[in-house]
Amino acid sequence: MKPLYLLLGILAAGLILLIVNHDSGRTLGIENNDFGRLVSLSAIAAMLAAGFLHSRVNFGETLRQIAIWLVIILALVSAYLYRNDLVSFGDRLAGGLIPGRISVFTDSEGQQEVVLHKVLNGHFETPVTINGETVRMLVDTGASTVAISWSDAEKLGLKPETLDFTQMVTTANGQARAAPVNLAEVAIGPIVRNDIRASVAEKGKLDQSLLGMSFLSTLDFLQMQTDELRLRD
Repeated sequence: MKPLYLLLGILAAGLILLIVNHDSGRTLGIENNDFGRLVSLSAIAAMLAAGFLHSRVNFGETLRQIAIWLVIILALVSAYLYRNDLVSFGDRLAGGLIPGRISVFTDSEGQQEVVLHKVLNGHFETPVTINGETVRMLVDTGASTVAISWSDAEKLGLKPETLDFTQMVTTANGQARAAPVNLAEVAIGPIVRNDIRASVAEKGKLDQSLLGMSFLSTLDFLQMQTDELRLRD
């Protein structure tokens, strides 16, 4: 058997076992992290043994091939052992490169935190799922309720033309009338709230829907930094 095939066979078998037993945390009675190290060591040992057995091959070339595969093995094992950190890094990088994208992080205690990055206009915007539909909203701690624009209300099936506009509110376009509504479900990332108080602004008075304090005040943690907004359920 060629050394390459032997090496790939050991790595493939070990990876398949790790994937199959990922949720249980143990593979063949061994902790998954320890099993990953065992697979890597076995592959290294197999490569070394194959190199010595194939003595006809130039010794320098053999050492070079062993070194290359050692680097590959270490990279694969490191990627598995630090997979959670890599996912977290990828989310943070994507959040920085794609303004407005939701990044979700889980701390050592299992608590999830949603991080938003400023968009080009200097505000925090994010996709919010309301009653199963997704709309893009501006996070506004100065708004007392979740405020829905006329067009978003139509998208959400709230039928704004049938609502009673009995409230007076202040918007960026001046004073406007608004209709009170209750939203069955509002979600941003993994943070979900039910029966949230909201209002629908009359037509042409609100350019963008606002994620206001009737939702934000239900959070355990809200911290605004220079370029980040952190929300915790």
